[in-house]
Amino acid sequence: MPADPSPTFPAPLPPPQPDLDPRISLAIRIGFYVLVGVVLYVFIPGLLLPIAGTVVAATIGLFAVAYLTNVITMRIFDRRPLSDIGLGAGRGSGRNFVIGLLCGGGAAAAMLTAPLLAGAGHLTPRADATATPWYSLLYYLLLLLFGAAGEEALFRGYAFQMAIEKIGPFATVLPVAVLFGLGHAANPHSTSLSVLNTSLWGALLGYAFLRSRDLWLPIAMHYSWNAILPLFGVNLSGLRIDITRYTYQWDLSSLWSGGDYGPEGGLLTTIFAISLFFVLHRAPIVPQRAMIAESLNESGDPLPLALP
Repeated sequence: MPADPSPTFPAPLPPPQPDLDPRISLAIRIGFYVLVGVVLYVFIPGLLLPIAGTVVAATIGLFAVAYLTNVITMRIFDRRPLSDIGLGAGRGSGRNFVIGLLCGGGAAAAMLTAPLLAGAGHLTPRADATATPWYSLLYYLLLLLFGAAGEEALFRGYAFQMAIEKIGPFATVLPVAVLFGLGHAANPHSTSLSVLNTSLWGALLGYAFLRSRDLWLPIAMHYSWNAILPLFGVNLSGLRIDITRYTYQWDLSSLWSGGDYGPEGGLLTTIFAISLFFVLHRAPIVPQRAMIAESLNESGDPLPLALP
């Protein structure tokens, strides 16, 4: 049979669908992220608590919650790998991690050494203390690393970075910092000043992300600060972690020392946390390429400090 000479045309394409309002899209993503995080936080630490104890439940449990919350949310909405929140091995990531260790650990050590040198603090042997085996010390340091990595991935992971991209650094860092502080309000011996200091640290860690565009810098700062405090025999965020044979005794009032909460509840931490903003501003940090908050790649310091 002869071929039909009439021309054929492809079927018309369906009309384009209007894009979802960016604000609604952001709210859905963040809402889902928070919901998943809350649900996992209710179950995972609770399952670990009777099996492994409070410290493991609070550190490994939090790490698992943060990891799963980011992975689930990112896979559902964007099909992104976990490394996109700033956990990749980019140029300078190791350097940023070392800088973070020096900043956080150095500030903690200086804050607690200065009163010792001035005679306002003393290391007193504990009556019930025994020599801490090296593997116990390593165990606690490893747990603290998981805890710091978990907190940073949860508070400065996918939702935090998506908010930076959509509503900007100022509108993101400060509210998340307040939430970070309020998240520690239920810790033992918590005070208004301890919540304020923790919020200040939340802003500092948010600024650290903006400077490095990865999580290695804030994780290292958070971890080294947490690791140094118990080594001096002081409480960490209201929690007692006995990994040394000494107790730090203060000749300063609780307004400066933090009292039973530990140094994070005192004005010394306020001073050193503020100082770290200026240290980060000057530090030779290597900016990575942000995969979620892509607008950061087009600018220098998103929150420049007024320094010459």
